[in-house]
Order: sequence, then C-alpha cells, then structure tokens
Amino acid sequence: MSSSVRKTRVLVVDDSVVARRLLTEVLGEDPDIEVIGAAATAQIALAKLRQVRPDVIVLDVEMPEMSGLELIPHIRKAQPEARIIMFSSVTARGAESTLDALALGASDYVTKPAGTTGLTESRLRIKNELCSKIKALHRPVGASSIEIVPVAQVRPLVVPARSASILPGRTDILAIGSSTGGPNALAEVLAAIDESFPVPVVVVQHMPPVFTRLLAERLATRVGGRACEAKDGDVLRAGRIYVAPGDHHLMTMREGKDVVCRLGQSAPENFCRPAVDALFRSVVPAYGANVLAVVLTGMGQDGFRGCQDIKAAGGTVIAQDKATSVVWGMPGAVAKAGLADEVLPLGQIGARLVSRTAGQRTGVRGAPVARVKDAHGS
Repeated sequence: MSSSVRKTRVLVVDDSVVARRLLTEVLGEDPDIEVIGAAATAQIALAKLRQVRPDVIVLDVEMPEMSGLELIPHIRKAQPEARIIMFSSVTARGAESTLDALALGASDYVTKPAGTTGLTESRLRIKNELCSKIKALHRPVGASSIEIVPVAQVRPLVVPARSASILPGRTDILAIGSSTGGPNALAEVLAAIDESFPVPVVVVQHMPPVFTRLLAERLATRVGGRACEAKDGDVLRAGRIYVAPGDHHLMTMREGKDVVCRLGQSAPENFCRPAVDALFRSVVPAYGANVLAVVLTGMGQDGFRGCQDIKAAGGTVIAQDKATSVVWGMPGAVAKAGLADEVLPLGQIGARLVSRTAGQRTGVRGAPVARVKDAHGS
C-alpha cells in the first residue's frame, strides 16, 4: 500500500475477550487496515464512536444489555457514513439476527468460526473473509480501483443456432445475481413482481446454508408466498422465485417440455458456492436469447463471465448503478466491460423488469414456462 493512502479505520465491538483479541490481531496484520479501538459493550462502543470516527465497525450480534441489533440505529444516527459488518454465528438464530441487522442498515456480515475450528483456521478465515469485506466496503482515497477482465481476454463461446421460434425481445427467464447488500436489494426489486409476472425468477445470493432458507422465507412474505429455496428437480413456473440454497450451485436444465432446477456441489467459482456464473451459464442452453439477467450490488466479479455467455447468445443484461450499490464490484465489472444493456438505480430496476415483460402477461398464476426450441428443434 502506498504511504499516501490512508488506512481503513476499524472499530471492533464484541463482548468476548477472546474474539476482540483475535479480531484485533488479525485485522491489525493487514497493511491497509488500522484497528483504532475495541469495545466490550454497546455503551463503550458509542463513546468510542464519537472519539475515533471509524470507517467500518465490526459488530457482534449478541451482547449483554444492548444487542448489536439494538445498537445499529444508534450508530446510524451518530455516524451514518460508517459501514457495519455483523460478526454472526452460523445458527438459525444467528441467521435471523443477521438478516434483521441487514434490514436495519448493516452493510454485510461474516460468520464466526465454529467452536471446533482451530486457531490457525479461524485466523485464516478472518483474514480471507473479513479483511476483504472491510476493504471492499471502504476504499480509501488513493487506493487502486477494481480490476476488470477485458472482454477480449474472456474465452470464446460457441452458441447454439437461434431457432426461428425465438421471438425477438421476448423474455422467458429472469436470472438475478447479488452479494454484499443483496438481501435488501432483492427485497426491493422482487416486491415489484406480482403473481402475473409471466416468467420464472432464479436467484443467486452469496450466503451460507440456513441463511438462504431464511432469506427465501422473508422474500416470500414480500411476494405473496411465491418465493422458495430451490430444490433439485423443481419445475420452473411463471411468477415464482427460486433462491439458490447455500453451499449449492443452482442451474437450470431443459428436460422434455419443462425446465427444472438442478443443484450441484462442484467446485466453488469465484470462491463462491452458489455462484452467479454457474447459474447464468446454465440459462443459455435452456433459454437461448430469451434470457434477462440482472446483476445487483456485490463485491468481486461473480456473474461477469456468465453475462458474457448471455450476451453472446443474444440475451439482455441489466446492472445496478454505482450510486445505489453497497459495493459496485459485481455490477461494476459488468458495466465497465460494456456488457450491460442498461445501468439503472436500484429503485428503477423492478419497474423496468415489469415493463419489459408487460406484453407477455396472461394473469394465470403459476403458469408453466413458455417452451423455447433448442438448436435441434426439440
């Protein structure tokens, strides 16, 4: 790191002495991060907040007297520009609390190493996951920008011949990828899609098991019960939303007259499972040019290569804009490479999806997906 670049200032808030020491030591080893304080309680954290003005706060979910959830509104009021990363347990209760925290204004989360995890592995996980998220959420002035893979360097794609039965401009599948900031973004976008939406929706949000199930349940409450965590063999139905389960890639596959969900645990892509690229890549042979893909807020470049495939097949890509993204990594990679047909603020994406499919609406809830002939006419 250049000496002219200010380090990201971090405040650690956790009631566990062991956790505070571990986080402080590991974060302090990163040359781009400066741990400017640690607090054992919410009251101490608020006092330090006024003194040290951190860029990022690593916040434990469960603390005595005032929980991390209860502390978030106070942080937002005292220092609204500070980013908050929740330090959450990998349990149903921890997942519920984390999703609540994200809804209240936390930017991201990292799951705590399990009790059986050794010290070396715990340190490595914090270094690989937490440090990268801290730096993605706050890029100091003078830091280098995200590196985008040039279009010319991406592998060539052999696309099946387009059938004459494929209608220009038609949409038969909506595929969405998101990561950091994604749960709130998904809730806003999908709330615009009612039961008459004429195509199925498949979603990859970077989250572990349990978290994805609870996310799907919460989305279901926003869309009249039409969202679920995808299961292997689910037949895709119009107006329904299928969320990739944690630790499984979600792919689509045409089987006879239907298109079904297929889950797999092949190697992670872009360090992720589920991966957006795996989903986006799979919709091309299943739907050809009739794919509409949306890349929402998230760190990294997952979805970039999948969008290459979708564009090569004649599909359409929409990316969230920088101003409304928590992290403009995933959508930024797509936009900067010229792969996005439109780059829109989050608040406009839902309406745009509705308008693009307005002429296809039948008003039939749960109608099967429209068939699209493949290159062999089957």
